[in-house]
Amino acid sequence: AAAACVPVRVCHQEIVKFDLEIKAAVQDIRDCPGPLSALTELNAAVKEKFRHLRGRIQELEQMAKEQDKESEKQALLREVENHKKQMLSNQAAWRKANLACKIAIDNSEKDQLLQGRDSLRQRKTTKESLAESASNITESLMGISRMMSQQVQQSEETVQTLANSSRTILEANEEFKSMSGTIQLGRKLITKYNRRELTDKLLIFLALALFLATVLYILKKRLFPFL
Repeated sequence: AAAACVPVRVCHQEIVKFDLEIKAAVQDIRDCPGPLSALTELNAAVKEKFRHLRGRIQELEQMAKEQDKESEKQALLREVENHKKQMLSNQAAWRKANLACKIAIDNSEKDQLLQGRDSLRQRKTTKESLAESASNITESLMGISRMMSQQVQQSEETVQTLANSSRTILEANEEFKSMSGTIQLGRKLITKYNRRELTDKLLIFLALALFLATVLYILKKRLFPFL
């Protein structure tokens, strides 16, 4: 009996392992986004796991029947019954997961078809929108071209105005140079005139002094001859 406990324990562990793997695989089926080929592959894997699980349960049931003690036999048979119930529960969950996944895949395919139709409509609308946008862009470019032409014309007029202003400034500069020479000549003449005026004043003063001296001399000789 002690030797038989080892394979019983191992069998029990394998049953638990396959049970957990089946639960995980059923969850994968429930979450499967498609396509149907992927779902088929998942179902094939689940079938294989159920086959192994069923075999291990049958082995455990056979081991239970071979037990010498009635208590151990009944305990193992109760455990076998629990495993069978769990396996039936997993099978029911598997069917529900398949149904839910197929419905989801069908809905997804319908959505894709509707999206395809909507995509065709959107493409048609997009083409019309692109044509309208192209027309608007062409009009905008023509407007920009006209604006640039006006700007170029205004720039040419501005350059011409600047050129005329430059010529006017050059002419004014020449006139200023000429006026500067005239002013310098006038300044020299004024300076020379001022000097001449000072000389004339001095000569007039000397002539007046000489005249007064002569008058006084004559008066002295006539009025005071004895002096």
